[in-house]
Amino acid sequence: MKLETLLFNTVKYLKESLKRFPVTILTSTALVIMLIITGEQSSTLNSETLSILERINMVIGLGIPLSLCIKLVFERKNGKNQYKLLGHILGAGFLILYYFYFLSEINMVSRTRYIAISLFLYLAFMYIPWLGNKKDYEYYVVKVLGSFFITAIYSFVLYIGFTAIIFSIDKLFSINIEGRIYYYMFLVIVGIFAPSYFLAKLPNNNENFSNNKLPKAFKILLLYIIIPLIVIYTAILYAYFIKIIVTRNWPINLISHLVLWYSIVTVGVIFFITPIIKEDKVAEYFVKWFPKIIIPIILMMLSSMYIRINAYGITENRYFVLVLGLWVFAMMIYFGFRKRFRNIIVPISMSILVLISVIGPLSSYSISKYSQNKRLERILIRNNMIEDNKIIKSNSSISSEDKAEISSILDYFKNNHDLNNIKYLSSDFKINDMERVFGFSYTYVQGEDMNSYFYYDNDKIGNVLEVRGFDYFANINNYVDEVKISTDTVLKFDLDKFTFKIIDKENDIYERNFYDFVEIINSKYEGENGSKDIVDPKDLIFSDENKKVKVLFIINHISGLKDGSQRGTQIQDVEFNVLIKIK
Repeated sequence: MKLETLLFNTVKYLKESLKRFPVTILTSTALVIMLIITGEQSSTLNSETLSILERINMVIGLGIPLSLCIKLVFERKNGKNQYKLLGHILGAGFLILYYFYFLSEINMVSRTRYIAISLFLYLAFMYIPWLGNKKDYEYYVVKVLGSFFITAIYSFVLYIGFTAIIFSIDKLFSINIEGRIYYYMFLVIVGIFAPSYFLAKLPNNNENFSNNKLPKAFKILLLYIIIPLIVIYTAILYAYFIKIIVTRNWPINLISHLVLWYSIVTVGVIFFITPIIKEDKVAEYFVKWFPKIIIPIILMMLSSMYIRINAYGITENRYFVLVLGLWVFAMMIYFGFRKRFRNIIVPISMSILVLISVIGPLSSYSISKYSQNKRLERILIRNNMIEDNKIIKSNSSISSEDKAEISSILDYFKNNHDLNNIKYLSSDFKINDMERVFGFSYTYVQGEDMNSYFYYDNDKIGNVLEVRGFDYFANINNYVDEVKISTDTVLKFDLDKFTFKIIDKENDIYERNFYDFVEIINSKYEGENGSKDIVDPKDLIFSDENKKVKVLFIINHISGLKDGSQRGTQIQDVEFNVLIKIK
Protein backbone atom coordinates (compact mmCIF):
# COMPACT_ATOMS: atom_id res chain seq x y z
CA MET A 1 0.00 0.00 0.00
CA LYS A 2 1.34 3.41 -0.95
CA LEU A 3 2.04 5.94 1.78
CA GLU A 4 -0.49 8.43 0.45
CA THR A 5 -3.16 5.69 0.38
CA LEU A 6 -2.38 4.75 3.98
CA LEU A 7 -2.59 8.38 5.09
CA PHE A 8 -5.83 8.88 3.16
CA ASN A 9 -7.42 5.80 4.78
CA THR A 10 -6.24 6.87 8.23
CA VAL A 11 -7.79 10.34 7.87
CA LYS A 12 -10.94 8.70 6.53
CA TYR A 13 -11.17 6.40 9.56
CA LEU A 14 -10.66 9.32 11.94
CA LYS A 15 -13.47 11.26 10.27
CA GLU A 16 -15.79 8.25 10.46
CA SER A 17 -15.15 7.66 14.15
CA LEU A 18 -15.64 11.35 14.96
CA LYS A 19 -18.92 11.32 13.05
CA ARG A 20 -20.22 8.15 14.73
CA PHE A 21 -18.76 8.60 18.24
CA PRO A 22 -18.21 12.36 18.70
CA VAL A 23 -18.75 12.38 22.47
CA THR A 24 -16.33 9.50 23.04
CA ILE A 25 -13.58 11.05 20.90
CA LEU A 26 -14.02 14.44 22.57
CA THR A 27 -13.95 12.79 26.01
CA SER A 28 -10.74 10.88 25.27
CA THR A 29 -9.19 14.06 23.85
CA ALA A 30 -10.19 15.97 26.98
CA LEU A 31 -8.52 13.29 29.11
CA VAL A 32 -5.28 13.63 27.13
CA ILE A 33 -5.34 17.40 27.57
CA MET A 34 -5.98 17.08 31.32
CA LEU A 35 -3.17 14.56 31.75
CA ILE A 36 -0.76 16.85 29.94
CA ILE A 37 -1.85 19.81 32.10
CA THR A 38 -1.40 17.67 35.22
CA GLY A 39 2.06 16.64 34.09
CA GLU A 40 3.08 20.20 33.38
CA GLN A 41 1.78 21.59 36.67
CA SER A 42 2.68 18.68 38.96
CA SER A 43 5.83 20.35 40.29
CA THR A 44 4.04 23.55 41.29
CA LEU A 45 0.80 22.19 42.79
CA ASN A 46 0.29 20.84 46.31
CA SER A 47 -0.81 17.27 47.00
CA GLU A 48 -4.45 18.27 47.62
CA THR A 49 -4.77 19.98 44.21
CA LEU A 50 -3.04 17.06 42.51
CA SER A 51 -5.47 14.67 44.19
CA ILE A 52 -8.40 16.70 42.83
CA LEU A 53 -6.88 16.58 39.33
CA GLU A 54 -6.40 12.82 39.64
CA ARG A 55 -10.05 12.35 40.57
CA ILE A 56 -11.18 14.58 37.68
CA ASN A 57 -9.02 12.57 35.27
CA MET A 58 -10.47 9.32 36.60
CA VAL A 59 -14.02 10.58 36.03
CA ILE A 60 -13.20 11.73 32.49
CA GLY A 61 -11.63 8.33 31.84
CA LEU A 62 -14.81 6.63 33.04
CA GLY A 63 -16.75 8.81 30.61
CA ILE A 64 -15.09 7.05 27.65
CA PRO A 65 -16.74 3.61 28.06
CA LEU A 66 -19.92 5.22 29.43
CA SER A 67 -20.37 7.38 26.32
CA LEU A 68 -19.73 4.33 24.12
CA CYS A 69 -22.44 2.35 25.89
CA ILE A 70 -24.94 5.22 25.65
CA LYS A 71 -24.21 5.59 21.93
CA LEU A 72 -24.59 1.86 21.23
CA VAL A 73 -27.86 1.65 23.19
CA PHE A 74 -29.45 4.36 21.06
CA GLU A 75 -28.00 2.89 17.86
CA ARG A 76 -29.83 -0.37 18.57
CA LYS A 77 -33.14 1.43 19.02
CA ASN A 78 -32.58 4.06 16.32
CA GLY A 79 -33.37 6.66 18.96
CA LYS A 80 -34.21 10.24 18.12
CA ASN A 81 -31.57 12.94 18.57
CA GLN A 82 -33.34 14.50 21.55
CA TYR A 83 -33.30 11.15 23.35
CA LYS A 84 -29.62 10.69 22.55
CA LEU A 85 -28.90 14.13 23.96
CA LEU A 86 -30.89 13.28 27.10
CA GLY A 87 -28.93 10.03 27.44
CA HIS A 88 -25.60 11.86 27.33
CA ILE A 89 -26.84 14.49 29.81
CA LEU A 90 -27.84 11.72 32.21
CA GLY A 91 -24.42 10.13 31.66
CA ALA A 92 -22.72 13.43 32.53
CA GLY A 93 -24.89 13.67 35.65
CA PHE A 94 -23.82 10.18 36.67
CA LEU A 95 -20.15 11.13 36.30
CA ILE A 96 -20.64 14.24 38.48
CA LEU A 97 -22.35 12.17 41.18
CA TYR A 98 -19.62 9.55 40.89
CA TYR A 99 -16.97 12.23 41.49
CA PHE A 100 -18.59 13.50 44.68
CA TYR A 101 -19.85 10.24 46.18
CA PHE A 102 -17.52 7.45 44.99
CA LEU A 103 -14.32 9.48 44.53
CA SER A 104 -14.46 11.74 47.55
CA GLU A 105 -11.03 10.34 48.40
CA ILE A 106 -8.54 8.01 46.75
CA ASN A 107 -8.12 4.73 48.62
CA MET A 108 -8.38 1.01 48.10
CA VAL A 109 -12.19 1.04 47.93
CA SER A 110 -12.47 3.92 45.46
CA ARG A 111 -9.75 2.50 43.21
CA THR A 112 -11.09 -1.06 43.05
CA ARG A 113 -14.65 0.19 42.56
CA TYR A 114 -13.45 2.45 39.74
CA ILE A 115 -11.67 -0.45 38.03
CA ALA A 116 -14.72 -2.69 38.42
CA ILE A 117 -17.21 -0.15 37.04
CA SER A 118 -14.87 0.57 34.12
CA LEU A 119 -14.67 -3.17 33.44
CA PHE A 120 -18.48 -3.43 33.61
CA LEU A 121 -18.86 -0.67 31.02
CA TYR A 122 -16.27 -2.15 28.65
CA LEU A 123 -17.93 -5.58 28.91
CA ALA A 124 -21.31 -3.94 28.24
CA PHE A 125 -19.76 -2.24 25.21
CA MET A 126 -18.93 -5.73 23.89
CA TYR A 127 -22.47 -7.11 24.09
CA ILE A 128 -24.93 -4.18 23.85
CA PRO A 129 -25.06 -4.24 20.00
CA TRP A 130 -25.85 -7.95 20.02
CA LEU A 131 -28.62 -8.07 22.62
CA GLY A 132 -31.58 -9.83 21.03
CA ASN A 133 -29.53 -11.50 18.28
CA LYS A 134 -29.32 -15.28 18.53
CA LYS A 135 -26.26 -16.18 16.48
CA ASP A 136 -22.86 -15.12 15.17
CA TYR A 137 -21.95 -13.22 18.34
CA GLU A 138 -18.55 -14.95 18.40
CA TYR A 139 -17.70 -13.54 14.94
CA TYR A 140 -18.65 -10.06 16.10
CA VAL A 141 -16.31 -10.38 19.10
CA VAL A 142 -13.50 -11.70 16.86
CA LYS A 143 -13.97 -8.70 14.56
CA VAL A 144 -13.86 -6.26 17.49
CA LEU A 145 -10.80 -7.90 19.04
CA GLY A 146 -9.11 -8.04 15.65
CA SER A 147 -9.65 -4.31 15.21
CA PHE A 148 -8.28 -3.73 18.69
CA PHE A 149 -5.05 -5.63 17.99
CA ILE A 150 -4.57 -3.93 14.62
CA THR A 151 -5.04 -0.56 16.32
CA ALA A 152 -2.55 -1.55 19.02
CA ILE A 153 0.06 -2.49 16.40
CA TYR A 154 -0.49 0.71 14.39
CA SER A 155 -0.28 2.80 17.57
CA PHE A 156 2.92 1.06 18.68
CA VAL A 157 4.58 1.58 15.30
CA LEU A 158 3.42 5.20 15.21
CA TYR A 159 4.80 5.87 18.69
CA ILE A 160 8.14 4.21 17.90
CA GLY A 161 8.36 6.24 14.70
CA PHE A 162 7.67 9.58 16.36
CA THR A 163 9.97 8.69 19.24
CA ALA A 164 12.81 7.96 16.81
CA ILE A 165 12.19 11.26 15.03
CA ILE A 166 12.15 13.32 18.23
CA PHE A 167 15.19 11.50 19.61
CA SER A 168 17.14 12.07 16.40
CA ILE A 169 16.29 15.78 16.30
CA ASP A 170 17.21 16.09 19.96
CA LYS A 171 20.62 14.44 19.64
CA LEU A 172 21.62 15.68 16.20
CA PHE A 173 20.71 19.34 16.74
CA SER A 174 21.31 19.49 20.55
CA ILE A 175 17.86 20.93 21.21
CA ASN A 176 17.60 19.35 24.68
CA ILE A 177 14.01 18.13 24.29
CA GLU A 178 12.57 17.24 27.72
CA GLY A 179 11.84 13.60 28.46
CA ARG A 180 8.20 14.29 29.26
CA ILE A 181 7.59 15.02 25.53
CA TYR A 182 7.81 11.27 24.90
CA TYR A 183 5.14 10.70 27.54
CA TYR A 184 2.89 13.36 26.02
CA MET A 185 3.36 11.80 22.57
CA PHE A 186 2.31 8.47 24.06
CA LEU A 187 -0.82 10.09 25.53
CA VAL A 188 -1.79 11.66 22.20
CA ILE A 189 -1.39 8.39 20.29
CA VAL A 190 -3.09 6.19 22.89
CA GLY A 191 -5.76 8.70 23.88
CA ILE A 192 -6.67 10.29 20.53
CA PHE A 193 -5.35 8.31 17.56
CA ALA A 194 -5.99 4.80 18.94
CA PRO A 195 -9.65 5.32 20.02
CA SER A 196 -10.43 7.13 16.75
CA TYR A 197 -8.90 4.41 14.58
CA PHE A 198 -10.42 1.56 16.61
CA LEU A 199 -13.95 2.99 16.68
CA ALA A 200 -13.86 3.68 12.95
CA LYS A 201 -13.44 -0.05 12.37
CA LEU A 202 -16.14 -1.04 14.87
CA PRO A 203 -18.86 -3.10 13.10
CA ASN A 204 -22.20 -1.39 12.54
CA ASN A 205 -25.28 -2.55 14.37
CA ASN A 206 -26.85 -4.07 11.24
CA GLU A 207 -23.71 -5.76 9.89
CA ASN A 208 -24.20 -9.40 8.83
CA PHE A 209 -21.71 -12.02 10.09
CA SER A 210 -23.47 -15.17 8.87
CA ASN A 211 -20.87 -15.81 6.16
CA ASN A 212 -17.86 -15.07 8.37
CA LYS A 213 -15.24 -17.62 9.32
CA LEU A 214 -12.61 -17.72 12.01
CA PRO A 215 -9.22 -16.56 10.74
CA LYS A 216 -7.18 -19.61 9.78
CA ALA A 217 -4.23 -18.74 12.01
CA PHE A 218 -6.55 -18.13 14.97
CA LYS A 219 -8.33 -21.42 14.34
CA ILE A 220 -5.04 -23.35 14.24
CA LEU A 221 -3.89 -21.60 17.43
CA LEU A 222 -7.04 -22.67 19.28
CA LEU A 223 -7.47 -26.21 17.98
CA TYR A 224 -3.92 -27.47 17.65
CA ILE A 225 -1.91 -25.49 20.17
CA ILE A 226 -4.05 -24.15 23.04
CA ILE A 227 -6.46 -27.10 23.36
CA PRO A 228 -3.65 -29.74 23.50
CA LEU A 229 -1.86 -27.63 26.13
CA ILE A 230 -5.09 -27.39 28.18
CA VAL A 231 -5.57 -31.17 27.97
CA ILE A 232 -1.99 -31.81 29.14
CA TYR A 233 -2.35 -29.32 31.97
CA THR A 234 -5.62 -30.98 33.01
CA ALA A 235 -3.91 -34.35 33.18
CA ILE A 236 -1.22 -32.85 35.43
CA LEU A 237 -3.88 -31.35 37.73
CA TYR A 238 -5.68 -34.70 37.98
CA ALA A 239 -2.39 -36.41 38.87
CA TYR A 240 -1.84 -33.71 41.47
CA PHE A 241 -5.38 -34.25 42.76
CA ILE A 242 -4.66 -37.97 43.19
CA LYS A 243 -1.45 -37.13 45.08
CA ILE A 244 -3.41 -34.90 47.47
CA ILE A 245 -5.90 -37.71 48.17
CA VAL A 246 -3.12 -40.22 48.80
CA THR A 247 -0.92 -37.98 50.98
CA ARG A 248 -3.83 -36.12 52.59
CA ASN A 249 -1.70 -33.00 52.45
CA TRP A 250 -3.81 -30.10 51.22
CA PRO A 251 -1.65 -27.20 49.96
CA ILE A 252 -4.39 -24.59 50.28
CA ASN A 253 -2.34 -21.70 48.92
CA LEU A 254 -1.40 -23.17 45.57
CA ILE A 255 -4.51 -24.80 44.16
CA SER A 256 -6.60 -21.70 43.45
CA HIS A 257 -3.76 -20.13 41.45
CA LEU A 258 -3.15 -23.36 39.54
CA VAL A 259 -6.77 -23.75 38.53
CA LEU A 260 -8.43 -20.33 38.27
CA TRP A 261 -6.64 -18.72 35.32
CA TYR A 262 -6.49 -21.98 33.41
CA SER A 263 -10.27 -22.31 33.85
CA ILE A 264 -10.81 -18.76 32.57
CA VAL A 265 -8.69 -19.54 29.47
CA THR A 266 -10.84 -22.65 28.95
CA VAL A 267 -14.01 -20.52 29.00
CA GLY A 268 -12.46 -18.29 26.34
CA VAL A 269 -11.51 -21.26 24.14
CA ILE A 270 -15.02 -22.71 24.35
CA PHE A 271 -16.44 -19.28 23.52
CA PHE A 272 -14.43 -18.91 20.31
CA ILE A 273 -14.65 -22.48 18.96
CA THR A 274 -18.42 -22.82 19.44
CA PRO A 275 -19.21 -21.67 15.85
CA ILE A 276 -17.08 -24.47 14.35
CA ILE A 277 -18.20 -27.45 16.45
CA LYS A 278 -20.25 -28.80 13.53
CA GLU A 279 -17.32 -28.74 11.13
CA ASP A 280 -14.44 -29.83 13.35
CA LYS A 281 -14.34 -32.96 15.54
CA VAL A 282 -11.69 -31.55 17.90
CA ALA A 283 -13.89 -28.55 18.66
CA GLU A 284 -16.99 -30.75 18.98
CA TYR A 285 -15.44 -33.17 21.47
CA PHE A 286 -13.78 -30.40 23.47
CA VAL A 287 -17.01 -28.41 23.91
CA LYS A 288 -19.01 -31.58 24.67
CA TRP A 289 -16.73 -33.22 27.23
CA PHE A 290 -14.24 -30.78 28.65
CA PRO A 291 -16.67 -28.67 30.76
CA LYS A 292 -17.69 -31.88 32.55
CA ILE A 293 -14.09 -33.06 32.98
CA ILE A 294 -12.93 -29.79 34.54
CA ILE A 295 -15.75 -29.56 37.13
CA PRO A 296 -14.03 -31.81 39.76
CA ILE A 297 -10.88 -29.69 39.48
CA ILE A 298 -12.88 -26.50 40.01
CA LEU A 299 -14.58 -28.07 43.03
CA MET A 300 -11.14 -28.86 44.43
CA MET A 301 -10.21 -25.20 43.93
CA LEU A 302 -13.38 -24.01 45.69
CA SER A 303 -12.68 -26.38 48.59
CA SER A 304 -9.23 -24.86 48.93
CA MET A 305 -10.75 -21.38 49.00
CA TYR A 306 -13.24 -22.47 51.67
CA ILE A 307 -10.43 -23.70 53.93
CA ARG A 308 -8.63 -20.40 53.50
CA ILE A 309 -11.71 -18.29 54.18
CA ASN A 310 -12.70 -20.42 57.18
CA ALA A 311 -9.29 -19.78 58.72
CA TYR A 312 -8.80 -16.09 57.97
CA GLY A 313 -12.21 -14.74 56.95
CA ILE A 314 -13.07 -12.93 53.74
CA THR A 315 -11.09 -9.97 52.45
CA GLU A 316 -11.59 -8.16 49.15
CA ASN A 317 -8.90 -10.22 47.41
CA ARG A 318 -10.36 -13.52 48.58
CA TYR A 319 -13.85 -12.32 47.66
CA PHE A 320 -12.80 -11.55 44.09
CA VAL A 321 -11.03 -14.90 43.71
CA LEU A 322 -14.00 -16.78 45.20
CA VAL A 323 -16.56 -14.99 43.03
CA LEU A 324 -14.45 -15.56 39.92
CA GLY A 325 -14.14 -19.24 40.84
CA LEU A 326 -17.91 -19.56 41.30
CA TRP A 327 -18.48 -17.83 37.97
CA VAL A 328 -16.15 -20.24 36.16
CA PHE A 329 -17.93 -23.16 37.86
CA ALA A 330 -21.33 -21.82 36.74
CA MET A 331 -20.06 -21.36 33.16
CA MET A 332 -18.81 -24.96 33.02
CA ILE A 333 -22.18 -26.21 34.31
CA TYR A 334 -23.88 -24.10 31.63
CA PHE A 335 -21.60 -25.32 28.83
CA GLY A 336 -21.58 -28.93 29.98
CA PHE A 337 -25.23 -29.63 30.62
CA ARG A 338 -27.16 -27.36 28.28
CA LYS A 339 -27.53 -28.67 24.74
CA ARG A 340 -27.90 -25.23 23.21
CA PHE A 341 -26.18 -22.30 24.79
CA ARG A 342 -25.58 -18.68 23.84
CA ASN A 343 -22.09 -17.37 24.37
CA ILE A 344 -23.32 -13.83 24.98
CA ILE A 345 -24.17 -15.11 28.47
CA VAL A 346 -20.42 -15.09 29.23
CA PRO A 347 -19.82 -11.29 29.10
CA ILE A 348 -23.31 -10.46 30.42
CA SER A 349 -22.96 -12.65 33.51
CA MET A 350 -19.40 -11.43 34.10
CA SER A 351 -20.42 -7.76 33.89
CA ILE A 352 -23.32 -8.26 36.33
CA LEU A 353 -21.01 -10.07 38.74
CA VAL A 354 -18.43 -7.29 38.50
CA LEU A 355 -21.06 -4.67 39.34
CA ILE A 356 -22.46 -6.63 42.30
CA SER A 357 -18.94 -7.10 43.69
CA VAL A 358 -18.41 -3.36 44.25
CA ILE A 359 -21.92 -1.96 44.83
CA GLY A 360 -24.59 -2.89 47.35
CA PRO A 361 -24.93 -5.18 50.38
CA LEU A 362 -23.30 -8.13 48.58
CA SER A 363 -20.24 -6.12 47.55
CA SER A 364 -16.75 -7.24 48.42
CA TYR A 365 -16.44 -4.35 50.87
CA SER A 366 -19.63 -5.12 52.80
CA ILE A 367 -18.99 -8.87 52.95
CA SER A 368 -15.32 -8.44 53.89
CA LYS A 369 -16.03 -5.98 56.71
CA TYR A 370 -18.76 -8.26 58.06
CA SER A 371 -16.52 -11.33 57.83
CA GLN A 372 -13.54 -9.68 59.56
CA ASN A 373 -15.80 -8.31 62.30
CA LYS A 374 -17.20 -11.82 62.92
CA ARG A 375 -13.67 -13.19 62.96
CA LEU A 376 -12.68 -10.59 65.57
CA GLU A 377 -15.81 -11.30 67.57
CA ARG A 378 -15.02 -15.05 67.72
CA ILE A 379 -11.50 -14.34 69.00
CA LEU A 380 -12.77 -11.88 71.62
CA ILE A 381 -15.45 -14.28 72.84
CA ARG A 382 -12.90 -17.10 73.03
CA ASN A 383 -10.76 -14.93 75.32
CA ASN A 384 -13.69 -13.50 77.38
CA MET A 385 -12.97 -9.98 76.15
CA ILE A 386 -16.55 -8.76 75.46
CA GLU A 387 -18.80 -7.35 78.15
CA ASP A 388 -21.88 -5.16 77.58
CA ASN A 389 -20.97 -4.87 73.88
CA LYS A 390 -17.58 -3.41 74.78
CA ILE A 391 -14.07 -4.80 74.64
CA ILE A 392 -12.45 -5.48 78.00
CA LYS A 393 -9.00 -6.73 78.90
CA SER A 394 -8.80 -10.47 79.32
CA ASN A 395 -8.23 -11.90 82.81
CA SER A 396 -6.31 -14.81 81.37
CA SER A 397 -3.26 -14.95 79.14
CA ILE A 398 -3.96 -14.42 75.44
CA SER A 399 -2.07 -16.66 73.02
CA SER A 400 0.42 -15.04 70.67
CA GLU A 401 -1.63 -16.41 67.75
CA ASP A 402 -4.78 -14.60 68.93
CA LYS A 403 -2.82 -11.38 69.53
CA ALA A 404 -1.41 -11.60 66.03
CA GLU A 405 -4.85 -12.29 64.52
CA ILE A 406 -6.42 -9.34 66.34
CA SER A 407 -3.55 -7.13 65.17
CA SER A 408 -3.93 -8.31 61.58
CA ILE A 409 -7.70 -7.60 61.65
CA LEU A 410 -7.08 -4.08 62.92
CA ASP A 411 -4.39 -3.72 60.26
CA TYR A 412 -6.90 -4.76 57.60
CA PHE A 413 -9.43 -2.12 58.64
CA LYS A 414 -6.79 0.59 59.00
CA ASN A 415 -5.26 -0.04 55.56
CA ASN A 416 -8.43 -0.80 53.58
CA HIS A 417 -11.35 0.89 55.33
CA ASP A 418 -11.55 2.71 58.66
CA LEU A 419 -11.07 1.69 62.27
CA ASN A 420 -14.57 3.09 62.89
CA ASN A 421 -15.94 0.10 60.96
CA ILE A 422 -14.79 -2.27 63.70
CA LYS A 423 -17.54 -3.45 65.99
CA TYR A 424 -17.16 -2.81 69.74
CA LEU A 425 -14.54 -0.06 69.28
CA SER A 426 -15.07 3.63 69.99
CA SER A 427 -14.95 6.11 67.12
CA ASP A 428 -11.72 7.70 68.38
CA PHE A 429 -9.75 4.44 68.63
CA LYS A 430 -6.19 4.45 67.25
CA ILE A 431 -3.67 1.63 66.82
CA ASN A 432 -1.63 3.21 69.63
CA ASP A 433 -4.59 2.56 71.97
CA MET A 434 -4.28 -1.23 71.73
CA GLU A 435 -2.47 -1.58 75.05
CA ARG A 436 -5.20 0.40 76.83
CA VAL A 437 -8.16 -1.27 75.11
CA PHE A 438 -6.99 -4.84 74.43
CA GLY A 439 -4.35 -5.21 77.12
CA PHE A 440 -1.49 -5.81 74.69
CA SER A 441 0.35 -3.80 72.05
CA TYR A 442 0.32 -4.37 68.32
CA THR A 443 1.72 -7.83 67.60
CA TYR A 444 3.60 -8.55 64.42
CA VAL A 445 3.38 -11.97 62.83
CA GLN A 446 4.95 -13.02 59.57
CA GLY A 447 2.90 -15.83 58.16
CA GLU A 448 1.77 -17.06 54.79
CA ASP A 449 -1.35 -14.93 54.94
CA MET A 450 -0.14 -11.89 56.85
CA ASN A 451 2.11 -9.11 55.67
CA SER A 452 4.34 -7.20 58.04
CA TYR A 453 3.41 -3.58 57.47
CA PHE A 454 5.41 -0.61 58.58
CA TYR A 455 3.88 2.86 58.64
CA TYR A 456 5.53 5.86 60.22
CA ASP A 457 3.92 9.30 60.41
CA ASN A 458 5.55 12.50 61.54
CA ASP A 459 3.48 14.41 64.09
CA LYS A 460 4.47 17.86 62.81
CA ILE A 461 1.97 19.86 64.91
CA GLY A 462 3.69 22.21 67.33
CA ASN A 463 7.22 21.32 66.23
CA VAL A 464 9.81 23.91 65.21
CA LEU A 465 12.82 23.04 63.06
CA GLU A 466 15.94 25.12 62.45
CA VAL A 467 16.27 25.64 58.67
CA ARG A 468 18.89 28.36 58.42
CA GLY A 469 21.77 27.66 56.07
CA PHE A 470 19.70 26.14 53.25
CA ASP A 471 18.89 27.59 49.83
CA TYR A 472 15.89 25.55 48.65
CA PHE A 473 12.85 23.75 50.03
CA ALA A 474 10.72 21.14 48.17
CA ASN A 475 7.92 18.71 48.95
CA ILE A 476 8.16 15.29 47.27
CA ASN A 477 5.43 12.61 47.20
CA ASN A 478 3.79 10.04 44.93
CA TYR A 479 2.37 12.82 42.75
CA VAL A 480 5.38 15.15 42.63
CA ASP A 481 8.53 13.25 41.69
CA GLU A 482 10.48 15.99 39.89
CA VAL A 483 11.11 19.59 40.94
CA LYS A 484 13.16 22.15 39.02
CA ILE A 485 14.78 24.50 41.54
CA SER A 486 16.90 26.50 39.09
CA THR A 487 17.74 26.66 35.41
CA ASP A 488 20.33 23.90 35.70
CA THR A 489 19.34 22.08 38.90
CA VAL A 490 16.60 19.45 39.13
CA LEU A 491 15.43 17.23 42.00
CA LYS A 492 14.27 13.77 40.90
CA PHE A 493 12.68 10.99 42.94
CA ASP A 494 12.44 7.53 41.37
CA LEU A 495 9.09 6.09 42.50
CA ASP A 496 10.16 2.56 41.54
CA LYS A 497 13.56 2.45 43.24
CA PHE A 498 12.77 5.16 45.85
CA THR A 499 16.01 6.93 45.03
CA PHE A 500 16.42 10.69 45.44
CA LYS A 501 18.82 12.54 43.10
CA ILE A 502 20.04 16.10 42.65
CA ILE A 503 21.03 16.76 39.05
CA ASP A 504 23.05 19.83 38.12
CA LYS A 505 23.78 20.53 34.45
CA GLU A 506 22.74 16.93 33.61
CA ASN A 507 25.25 15.53 36.12
CA ASP A 508 24.27 13.63 39.27
CA ILE A 509 25.77 15.55 42.16
CA TYR A 510 23.90 13.73 44.95
CA GLU A 511 22.01 10.43 45.34
CA ARG A 512 20.37 8.72 48.32
CA ASN A 513 18.18 5.60 48.55
CA PHE A 514 15.27 5.78 51.00
CA TYR A 515 15.68 2.11 51.89
CA ASP A 516 18.65 3.30 53.99
CA PHE A 517 16.29 5.45 56.04
CA VAL A 518 13.71 2.65 56.38
CA GLU A 519 16.35 0.31 57.76
CA ILE A 520 17.34 2.89 60.39
CA ILE A 521 13.73 3.62 61.39
CA ASN A 522 12.72 -0.05 61.53
CA SER A 523 15.70 -0.92 63.72
CA LYS A 524 14.86 2.01 66.00
CA TYR A 525 11.27 0.81 66.50
CA GLU A 526 11.98 -2.93 66.52
CA GLY A 527 10.20 -3.20 69.84
CA GLU A 528 7.12 -1.63 68.27
CA ASN A 529 6.88 -4.57 65.83
CA GLY A 530 8.01 -2.44 62.91
CA SER A 531 4.91 -0.26 62.88
CA LYS A 532 3.83 2.92 64.58
CA ASP A 533 1.23 5.53 63.71
CA ILE A 534 3.16 8.46 65.16
CA VAL A 535 6.87 8.44 65.92
CA ASP A 536 9.24 10.97 67.39
CA PRO A 537 9.76 13.60 64.64
CA LYS A 538 13.49 13.56 65.31
CA ASP A 539 13.62 9.94 64.14
CA LEU A 540 12.24 10.93 60.72
CA ILE A 541 14.81 13.67 60.07
CA PHE A 542 18.05 12.82 58.28
CA SER A 543 20.89 15.11 57.29
CA ASP A 544 23.53 14.33 54.70
CA GLU A 545 26.14 16.15 52.64
CA ASN A 546 28.96 15.73 50.19
CA LYS A 547 31.45 18.09 48.55
CA LYS A 548 28.75 19.74 46.42
CA VAL A 549 25.55 19.81 48.48
CA LYS A 550 24.12 19.73 51.97
CA VAL A 551 20.73 18.01 52.32
CA LEU A 552 18.14 17.71 55.10
CA PHE A 553 15.30 15.17 54.71
CA ILE A 554 12.11 15.55 56.76
CA ILE A 555 9.93 12.47 56.25
CA ASN A 556 6.23 13.18 56.76
CA HIS A 557 5.02 9.66 56.03
CA ILE A 558 6.56 6.40 54.88
CA SER A 559 4.97 2.94 54.69
CA GLY A 560 5.40 -0.46 53.10
CA LEU A 561 6.07 -4.13 53.80
CA LYS A 562 8.86 -5.43 55.98
CA ASP A 563 10.08 -8.85 54.84
CA GLY A 564 6.61 -9.47 53.46
CA SER A 565 8.05 -11.64 50.70
CA GLN A 566 11.27 -13.05 49.38
CA ARG A 567 12.00 -9.62 47.95
CA GLY A 568 12.51 -8.27 51.44
CA THR A 569 11.53 -4.80 52.60
CA GLN A 570 9.34 -2.91 50.13
CA ILE A 571 8.45 0.77 50.32
CA GLN A 572 4.95 1.49 49.03
CA ASP A 573 4.28 5.13 49.88
CA VAL A 574 6.41 8.09 50.95
CA GLU A 575 6.06 11.84 51.40
CA PHE A 576 8.89 14.06 52.53
CA ASN A 577 10.27 17.58 52.54
CA VAL A 578 13.85 18.26 51.53
CA LEU A 579 16.03 21.30 52.20
CA ILE A 580 19.11 21.83 50.03
CA LYS A 581 22.22 23.93 50.21
CA ILE A 582 24.33 24.13 47.05
CA LYS A 583 27.96 24.60 48.08
